[in-house]
Amino acid sequence: MLSSYVALLPCAVWLLLALFPQVVHEGLSHLSDPSGAAVVVLSYFCALNIPGCGFTLSSPPRFYWLLLLCFSFGDLLSFTLTAFVELMDHGIVSWDTFSVAFIKKIAGYVNKSAMDTAVLQRSLAILESMVLNSQDLYQKVAQEITIGQLIPHLQGTDQDIQTYTIAVINALFLKAPEDKRQEMAHILAQKQLRSIILSNVIRSPKPINDEMAHQLYVLQVLTFNLLEDRMMTKMDPQDQAQRDIIFELRRIAFDVECEPNNSGSIEKRKSMYTRDYKKLGFINHVNPAMDFTQIPPGMLALDNMLYFARHHQDAYIRIVLENSSREDKHECPFGRSSIELTKMLCETLKVGELPSENCHDFHPMFFTHDRSFEEFFCICIQLLNKTWKEMRATSEDFNKVMQVVREQIMRALTQKPNSLDQLKSRLQNLSYTEILKIRQSERMNQEDFQSRPILELREKIQPEIMELIKQQRLNRLCDGTCFRKISSRRRQDKFWYCRLSPNHKVLHYGDLEESPQGEVSHDLLQEKLPVADIKAVVTGKDCPHMKEKGALKQNKEVLELAFSVLYESDEYLNFIAPDKHEYCVWTDGLNALLGKEMTSDFTKSDMDTLLSMEMKLRLLDLENIQIPEAPPPIPKEPSNYDFVYDCN
Repeated sequence: MLSSYVALLPCAVWLLLALFPQVVHEGLSHLSDPSGAAVVVLSYFCALNIPGCGFTLSSPPRFYWLLLLCFSFGDLLSFTLTAFVELMDHGIVSWDTFSVAFIKKIAGYVNKSAMDTAVLQRSLAILESMVLNSQDLYQKVAQEITIGQLIPHLQGTDQDIQTYTIAVINALFLKAPEDKRQEMAHILAQKQLRSIILSNVIRSPKPINDEMAHQLYVLQVLTFNLLEDRMMTKMDPQDQAQRDIIFELRRIAFDVECEPNNSGSIEKRKSMYTRDYKKLGFINHVNPAMDFTQIPPGMLALDNMLYFARHHQDAYIRIVLENSSREDKHECPFGRSSIELTKMLCETLKVGELPSENCHDFHPMFFTHDRSFEEFFCICIQLLNKTWKEMRATSEDFNKVMQVVREQIMRALTQKPNSLDQLKSRLQNLSYTEILKIRQSERMNQEDFQSRPILELREKIQPEIMELIKQQRLNRLCDGTCFRKISSRRRQDKFWYCRLSPNHKVLHYGDLEESPQGEVSHDLLQEKLPVADIKAVVTGKDCPHMKEKGALKQNKEVLELAFSVLYESDEYLNFIAPDKHEYCVWTDGLNALLGKEMTSDFTKSDMDTLLSMEMKLRLLDLENIQIPEAPPPIPKEPSNYDFVYDCN
């Protein structure tokens, strides 16, 4: 009898919505969590199969009709969309079952010029999830949403709306077929997306939050990935159009026109070409096309060389002629250098790799120019030539020069220059002499003592230091960490917390509504896992949750942050650490609990740092010097600061 009443409950809710919509609206608006109430309503229709009513998972049109009905009533629209997003995150309904009418309805909210902020946010989030979760839905969404319709949302001042908008653009970019991506990039350029993001987002007075930084990073990666096709394309030595590019490089460098076929003998022309190609720094002087058969960088290197020759002609001619006038062993080969530099830049910017799920490493300077990669190359090839001269390098030193140039570029990038001009300035300050000083300073700080007594002292101290590190790891596990639940839709504020009991015998964990500001007490964590039941700790690809295929889930960085605890009956507790530091802390701590060796990079770094400090302390000449037991007291603040020198 009770089950019959339960089965009738959704019907009652349905009639209530249909007959008294205003009453439902007013009731929900007074709740502390209206979206939660909407979740309950929609959950009944999703979870129960009611004979004769049509409320089943196999009949989605009625489910969507309920949603469309809810859309008509003011704030209830926002609540319903929020509930819908939450339900879809739990996998209650498959994304592939959506109708075109539903997509048009959601797209309509995005395309409207004036729309409630909350509704617009939810609508953009739904569109992003549709695109990422279904190739079929990507096609339908792409027909309803254009870049031109999304641009106005970037020109506003709401950073959350801007973030969701860029996320939709990234999703469309990511899921687009390879033959459509270049076309989409052309549309983005026509709509001046880069300059709009630069002026309204990057140079906005508001600080960029982590989610926006991630979306800008994703857009940066996807933009550079457009170069992958050229990077992996070998040059065809028989292709006349490609050979003409090499002829163009020769013409610009030496200010010569292509000679007619009857001018001079064939041998004379070949000799002249060979001489010029040698001056241009190609490895194969007779047929330089063969230099571009290595992939990567393939044809991308030749594209960069041509861009440099045409857009920075004076610098190009100066480099070529300057090196052609040197002795053979001291010339910096422009062709070979360009090929290796292009390969290095592709590795540095990870061209061809999927975006990382947790990375925020975008560079503002790449949003300041439509051809930022080519301009980056032009700056770096001039740096390479400058460093070559500073090192007084010969052909045998080529690899050494490339190592120094890589270090110069990486050190400049870590400073996150805001423009390409700032990059030039910082590279100018990182001369070869400065690099040598930095290396010398780092060697001094990491000085390693090799004498036998010192080595014996190190071996004696190491176990003490390792025990100290172990205790620190276990203390951190006792403090606990908040982990984010990750699904195909990245932006879901779902968290769970895990911490070790003070006696090191139980792992306490449980879900949270929001990210905590401090520690979460054991009483709030309902689930428990005895340490004695733990069988093993696995990482990376061996984790059960990393074997599932999903959008952006199999990229390298997420794999590096994943670990799982396996316990009795083949059950497992899955983790994705918020960063590399927390990953090392937890894997070290769990291994310490199991009596295994701590092998993380973080442990090695801590061991080196602490061991070095302890060694230096023990080797200090402290004879007849009394070390106080307590630190000296902090002096009182002065009555005034008139003694401070004002440099102005």
